[in-house]
Amino acid sequence: MLAGLAACKNKESKVEPTLLESVDSSYKEAFRPQFHFSPQEKWMNDPNGMVYHEGIYHLFYQYYPEDIVWGPMHWGHAISTDLVHWNHKPIALFPDEHGYIFSGSAVVDTNNTSGFGTADNAPLVAVFTYHDMEGEKAGRNNYQTQGIAYSLDNGDTWTKYEGNPVIGNEGLKDFRDPKVFWDDQSNQWIMSLVAGDHLQLWGSSNLKVWSKLSEFGRNQGAHGGVWECPDLFKVKVEDSDEEKWVLLISMNPGAPNGGSGTQYFVGDFDGKRFTTDQKGTRWLDWGTDNYAGVTYSNAPDDKPIFIGWMSNWAYARETPTEMWRSAMTVPRTLYLEKIADEYTLFNYPIKALETLRTEPLKKEVELEVGANENIELTNLSQAEVKFTTSGRDFILKLKNSNGEETVLTMDSGQQLFLLDRIASGKTDFNERFANTMQQIPIENLPGGEYEVRILIDWSSVEVFIDKGQYVMTAQIFPTEHYTTVEVQNTSKSTLRLKEVMVSPLKGIW
Repeated sequence: MLAGLAACKNKESKVEPTLLESVDSSYKEAFRPQFHFSPQEKWMNDPNGMVYHEGIYHLFYQYYPEDIVWGPMHWGHAISTDLVHWNHKPIALFPDEHGYIFSGSAVVDTNNTSGFGTADNAPLVAVFTYHDMEGEKAGRNNYQTQGIAYSLDNGDTWTKYEGNPVIGNEGLKDFRDPKVFWDDQSNQWIMSLVAGDHLQLWGSSNLKVWSKLSEFGRNQGAHGGVWECPDLFKVKVEDSDEEKWVLLISMNPGAPNGGSGTQYFVGDFDGKRFTTDQKGTRWLDWGTDNYAGVTYSNAPDDKPIFIGWMSNWAYARETPTEMWRSAMTVPRTLYLEKIADEYTLFNYPIKALETLRTEPLKKEVELEVGANENIELTNLSQAEVKFTTSGRDFILKLKNSNGEETVLTMDSGQQLFLLDRIASGKTDFNERFANTMQQIPIENLPGGEYEVRILIDWSSVEVFIDKGQYVMTAQIFPTEHYTTVEVQNTSKSTLRLKEVMVSPLKGIW
């Protein structure tokens, strides 16, 4: 028996009580995100099983219901009709004799290839990694295998397949995080699965019996850490009839600003192999706090929708929250553009997030800031700041009355955008949290005007430059809410900000 499993291995989600019957004052506690998803209590990490079915967006996630630090992994569960407002559901999947329930995906088996459903009731099928902690502690290297479960009531209850595991392990220490989709070209299910430092692709006609198809990545991309949470999907290239395949790979450690991060590859998939001509490493988000993100299956949206875990394994277990730990990024639309003969993956907040806007505190056609001068935009708390500019040298300071600040700098001389959170609030819980100046190389920033959009929540800032060409996500823990954005012009000419909007954002709970 695995440690800690005796009390829960036989539980079914249908008898598990909801975490809390209603939202209470805990959603106003220190650092609690107001428009980002967070669990009502206890530990959360990777988003899992993101699938849309019968009008519902499902968000499952890595969850430990007994503490605010990582422990035996379950799948937590929440649902939404708009990807903005969420309802908490009972725990979906519990550890069992095969191990903890690690990350994975879920699909709608429309044609009932698995036989779990009927012609009139397509099952949801979850595909996940079993992690045998007892095997790991014993020093074995085959302690991660792949299992499946199915639901016939749109995710409310789940039954694990009696033939689990469906993919065994012949000796790979890190062998996990299956992401599955149906491929019309090869007429089969395709599974992306990471194996240490590379990707494996597997195929199946029924989600139960799998065969290995190919490998990718032993000599491509960044290899500063273990590969995790793969996602392979098709994306249309903007302003063209071209379609390409995008592969997301999370990696820990080895991200450009320290700890964990997510790289991407743009290429082609022929039903068996993924190939790419991409040179160099490309990063989805340059901030330290966007990891393990994947896209929705079966979504009605015309572009992929992405959600990431808003944390970093370098300090995730130590952030200064008490009842809960971790949040998700806002959902983002992914799309491709071709820039300087290279495919670039943009990510930008979904349009539905705009429904949270209230009457703008400030809305100006144009603001001018003289050379080496500054202006202040005030009365913020949880807010969106947006403007367009052609300026290349300025500083934005997010500040509160305690003298705490997060500093965002656009620096044309270094061709960098920088985020400094060393004086942002509570930072002493981990020395790696504030000791690095986070930066994005912006050499491909378009000439002329571009948009800057910033989402400020009680414990995070998300920056989107040029509609998501450059993105930076960072946690912050100010002891009071930021109430001011100070704009400093560091150039020798007038800085013009156009279409300026500062709007408070309503809470989602």
